[in-house]
Amino acid sequence: MKKKVFISGPIIGREKQQDYRRIITDIAAKMDLEVIDPWKRERVLFNGTEECWWDKVPTFDFVQRDLDDADRCDIMVVYLPILSAGACMEMFYARRKGKKIIVVSDIELLSPWIIYHSDMVIKSFSQLEEAIKKLLDQTD
Repeated sequence: MKKKVFISGPIIGREKQQDYRRIITDIAAKMDLEVIDPWKRERVLFNGTEECWWDKVPTFDFVQRDLDDADRCDIMVVYLPILSAGACMEMFYARRKGKKIIVVSDIELLSPWIIYHSDMVIKSFSQLEEAIKKLLDQTD
């Protein structure tokens, strides 16, 4: 069975800045990993012009689907160019479920909470393939 990588990162207010998901997907595909990307499901709720679109989303279902996705992953890649409540909550949940966590962030001073809940913190996507390989070795 293929190992699964969950993509987590900021969405609200950055809906048009989701290119990082393609980068992570390409790296995972190269490694023959299955990708779980909640934005594929959630982007249909965003039409590109509507303010506060997330206010019209049923909160429980929205969050529960992401938690269910986190349950199914082996590794969560959390991209944090800025702090994101949703990404941090997904990371916290996944850690409690025993998932491996890689944070990709160039934020100079990350919260101790983020560091504590991560297996690895890397500065750029150029380091991601090697980080995933290391964590996959730990999950076998």
